[in-house]
Amino acid sequence: MPTSRAEDKQPTPPIEPALEDCCQSGCDPCILDIYQDALERYRVALQEWQARQPPPPVKKHSRRQ
Repeated sequence: MPTSRAEDKQPTPPIEPALEDCCQSGCDPCILDIYQDALERYRVALQEWQARQPPPPVKKHSRRQ
């Protein structure tokens, strides 16, 4: 667990492979399957990271008199 906010960096999404990166040989796992798994892990990590972030400050409106 990060000890400071500077250490708690936002997760970065995986790089999507091009369709032509798949060799169409029926590999198990296929590079596209690997990407989908990485994308799901990223989404979970992003949600967890967002939950750790403090809420934005509330702006107080000054009343003019």
